[in-house]
Amino acid sequence: MKRIVLSIFILCCTLASLANHITGGEMSYTFIGMEGANYKYLVTLKLYRNHFAPAGAAPLDDAASIAVYTSDNVLFVSFNVPRLKIVNLELTTPGACVTNPPSVWYEVGYYEQVITLPASTGGYTVAYQRCCRISGINNISGSNNVGATYTAIIPGNGSLLTGPENNSAHFVGADTVVICADNPFTYSFAASDEDADSLSYSFCSAYRGGSSGNPAPDPPDAPPYQFIPYAGLFNSNAPMGSGVNLNRTTGLITGIAPAEGIYCVTVCVTEYRNGIALATQRKDLQIKVADCTLAAASLRPEYISCDGFTLDYFNLSNSPLINSYFWDFGVPSLTNDTSNIARPSFTYSDTGVYKLKLVTNRGQLCSDSAEALVKVFPGFFPGFISTGICITNPTQFTDTTRTRYGFVDTWKWTFGESTLSEDTSRLQNPSYTYPGLGVKSAMLIVTNSKGCIDTAYKDVTIIDKPPITMVPKDTLICLPDVVQLQAISSGVYSWSPLTNIINANTATPTVSPATTTWYYVDVDDQGCKNRDSARVRVVDHVTLKALPDSTICLGDNAQMNAVTDGLGFQWQPAAYLNDATLINPVATPPATTTFQLTASIGTCSATDAVTIRTVPYPVANAGNDVAICYNASVRLNGSYTGTTFSWSPTSTLDNPLIINPVASPFLSTSYILTVSDNAGCPKPGRDTVLVAVLPKVNAFAGRDTAIVAGQPLQFNASGGSIYLWSPPTGLSSIYIGNPVGIYETAIDSIRYKVIVMNEAGCSDSATVKVKVFITKPQVFVPTAFTPNGDGHNDIVRPIAVGITQIDYFRIYNRWGELVFSTTTNEQGWDGKINGVLQGSNTYVWIVHAIDYTGKTFFSKGTVTLIR
Repeated sequence: MKRIVLSIFILCCTLASLANHITGGEMSYTFIGMEGANYKYLVTLKLYRNHFAPAGAAPLDDAASIAVYTSDNVLFVSFNVPRLKIVNLELTTPGACVTNPPSVWYEVGYYEQVITLPASTGGYTVAYQRCCRISGINNISGSNNVGATYTAIIPGNGSLLTGPENNSAHFVGADTVVICADNPFTYSFAASDEDADSLSYSFCSAYRGGSSGNPAPDPPDAPPYQFIPYAGLFNSNAPMGSGVNLNRTTGLITGIAPAEGIYCVTVCVTEYRNGIALATQRKDLQIKVADCTLAAASLRPEYISCDGFTLDYFNLSNSPLINSYFWDFGVPSLTNDTSNIARPSFTYSDTGVYKLKLVTNRGQLCSDSAEALVKVFPGFFPGFISTGICITNPTQFTDTTRTRYGFVDTWKWTFGESTLSEDTSRLQNPSYTYPGLGVKSAMLIVTNSKGCIDTAYKDVTIIDKPPITMVPKDTLICLPDVVQLQAISSGVYSWSPLTNIINANTATPTVSPATTTWYYVDVDDQGCKNRDSARVRVVDHVTLKALPDSTICLGDNAQMNAVTDGLGFQWQPAAYLNDATLINPVATPPATTTFQLTASIGTCSATDAVTIRTVPYPVANAGNDVAICYNASVRLNGSYTGTTFSWSPTSTLDNPLIINPVASPFLSTSYILTVSDNAGCPKPGRDTVLVAVLPKVNAFAGRDTAIVAGQPLQFNASGGSIYLWSPPTGLSSIYIGNPVGIYETAIDSIRYKVIVMNEAGCSDSATVKVKVFITKPQVFVPTAFTPNGDGHNDIVRPIAVGITQIDYFRIYNRWGELVFSTTTNEQGWDGKINGVLQGSNTYVWIVHAIDYTGKTFFSKGTVTLIR
C-alpha cells in the first residue's frame, strides 16, 4: 500500500525567555579509542533553531556548557564548547498533495567536544541545559517557565565488560517533515547504531532544566532531572494524544495529528547488547502541527462492530484535493461489495474478520490507498450489579457482561470515589470499601477476545445507615384481629416492644395489640445500623356515616362518599357504580336508587345507605337542520317541555323571545334552544338546529366569442348543478351546462341567457354573445395600432374565427428581429421591446394555426405602429 507521508512537524521554539529561539535538541557520542587505560569519545550536541523565529529572537549560542557526571551524580568534568557549524535544513518542495503547506526551515547548530574518561562501573551522564521554553505549548503547563535538559548516557563496565567501548545510537530521521492538524501523518525518530546493537524505542518524559534566573547553567545541574509538567490529558506516553503511537521497533510515529498547535515530544532509544540494556539516548523536540491538509487515504487501524452488522466509514483525511473514492468492503464471496461515495455504510451478512480497502483519486494525481481490518461480532452486552451500600463495609461488584462471540477477557473498574485515584481494579468481581458518603458513579470498561470494548455505568449511593421501608407505616385493626408488619431492608432485624408479637427477629412479624401501639424495628447490616417505626391503631368497632340523599338529572353521574374509619368497602347495587370497592365511586343510576355501603376493618363491619333521586332533563327540540340560499331567511320550528326557553345566538333572529323565530344568517349557523323547568333537575335541556347557508350561485355562461358559419361551438356554463338556456336557437340541449351550438348563414349574432341553480333551488343568471361570420376560418389582424395608453387600439392582437389552435403569432421589425410571439388568441403586443416604447414604424406579422376542421391555416401581413 502506498502511503503519502503527511506530517507537518514544525519544531517550535523550545526555549522561552533568553532561549526561546531553540526548538529542540539531542546529544550523541562516538567511541574514538583508548588512551592508555582511559576511553576517548567525541560528544556531539545538536540544537535546533526555527529560521522563521520572531524578529529579535536570539541566534544559536556561540558556545554551550557541557558537563559529565559520574553514576553517583558527582561532577567529573565540564567544558565550554564553541559552536562548530550551522547546517540549514529546508523543505523546499512539500508536494502537490498538501493544501496550505507551511514553510519549514531549521538552523541546526553543532557543538563537538572530545572527552577522555576512566573506566567506571556505573558509567557517565553527559548533560546540557537551557531555559526557557516558549509560552503556549499545548501539552506543557506554564511552558514559558519550563526549560530543557539534553543528555547522553555512556555505559560503564558493571553490566558488560566492553560496555564503555560503545558508540551511542544516532537519530537519523528527517526533520523537514510536515504534519497537518486532524490528518494522518508519519514522523521518523529512527536511529542508527555503529555497533549493530539492538534498538528499542519509546515515548519518554522530557527533562526540564535551567531557570529564568539562570537560563544557561555553567556547569549544568547534576542528575536526576525533573520531568516537565504535562497539561490536560497529555502525558509522556501520549505527548500528542491517544491518537498518536510510536513503533517500538522502528521508531516511526504514526496516527492522526491533534489540533493545530505546538507539542513537546521526547523519544528514547535504548541500546541492547547480548540482551543487556547498555544506554538510553533522547531526542527532545517541540513540534508544531499546522493548519493544512493532505490528499491521503487514511483509515483507523481496526474497525470493530459489537452491536450490529452495519458499519459507517469515512476517510480520516479531509483534503479538498480528494475528488474520488473507491471502497472495497472485503467480503471474499462478493464482487459488488464496493462503493464510490465519500461516507458509505455497509451491512455485512455474517460475523467474521474482513479487510477494508480505500483508494482515493484512483488513477489521478495524489492517488493513495489504505487498508484496515474490520471485525464484526455483534452481541456484546456490558453490565454489572453491586451489593452493599453501607460506609465502612465493602461493596461487592459483580460483572454481568454477556458476549455472543469469544469470551470476556479484561475488566477495568473505576469505583467513582472522586477523592482518591486508587479507586480501580482489574479483577472480574472486585469489592471496594468507600471512605465517604454520597452518590458514587461506578464504571466498568470491559473487553472480549474478539476485540469488542464497551462501558457500563451505575450510580452507587453510600450511606451511613441501611435504608428501611415500612409496609405499612400506619395501619388500623379491629379487635381481635392481627396484622403482619414488614420492614424492607438488609441485615439483622429486631422488633420492640415484644408484647403481642410473633417472629420479632424477622422482617415480617405478626402483631395483635389490645390498644394503639408503636412498633420499632432496628436493622444491623454488619455494624451499619438504623431504626424505623410503624403505628398500629386499634378500635373495637367501625364508624360509618354515608353522605345525605341527593337529586341529580337523569343520565348524570353522582360522586358517592362516606365518613368512616373503615379500610374495606362494598357498595350495592354494584352494577351502577364504576368501582363498588371504593369509598367514593361514581354512580350512574337509571332511576331513583338507594345504595348501601358496608365498611369493614378486618372482621368488623358497619352498614349505611344513601338514596340518589333522578329527575329527567327539560325537553328541548330545536327542529330539523335546514339548508337555505345565500342571503335568504328561514323560520325555525322549535318546541319544548318546561317553564322557560331561550335561543342563541340572537343577532340573526327576528325575535329570539318566540319559539319559532325567523333566522337570516350570513354564514352557516348552529342555533341552540335552551329549556329550563322547576321539576327538580337543576340543569337545562338543550338542542341545536343547523341552518346551513349554501354558497352564493355565481353563474358563468362563458366569454363572448366569434365563429364562422357551420362551425360547432362548445358552451361550458358553470356555477351550479341545474341549467336552463334561452333562446334554444342552434343549441343541442337547453338543460345542460355544455350544449353545442351550430349556426347557419342566416344568423349574424345571437345572445344567450343561462339560468344556473344549485341543489336547493338557489339561482343566478349570465349571458354570452356569439358572433357568426359568413367566411372561411380566418385570423383577423388590424393594419395599424396606436399604443398611447388611451384605451383605444393600444394593442395589436390576433382575432381568430373558426380557429381551434394558434401555433404561433409572431411580429418582426424591419430588420427581421422577432419582437413579439404568442400562441393565445386575442393576446397582443403593446409596442414595447424590453420595456422600451418603439417609434412609428411598420412591422411584419405571420400566423400559423389549425382551423376547426383540422386544416392548417397560414397568413401574413403588416401592421403600422403610429405615435
